[in-house]
Amino acid sequence: MEINAKSADRKLLLELSGEIDHHGARDALRELELAVDAALPARLVLDMTGVTFMDSSGIALILRAQQRMQLLDGSVLVCNVPPQARRVLDAAGVGRLVTIR
Repeated sequence: MEINAKSADRKLLLELSGEIDHHGARDALRELELAVDAALPARLVLDMTGVTFMDSSGIALILRAQQRMQLLDGSVLVCNVPPQARRVLDAAGVGRLVTIR
């Protein structure tokens, strides 16, 4: 699991790649929190283009990102979700809590 962070104009883009499973999500969560704390964005975009596999740990990662952004009165957008990860998110109803495109 790798995260590439880009920040500009109170917008933080995190490009996720690799597998978001139990092991990868733990490190990804730390990186996400550090990036959000450093940028203090109004909008967090999670680009999942490079995600090759995701289980329920990915759901936890997205929901934690949502909680973190609520503390900053910000929003989260999840985009470019691969089909396998999209099925996981849809089954859990994550789209009711976070914008997914």
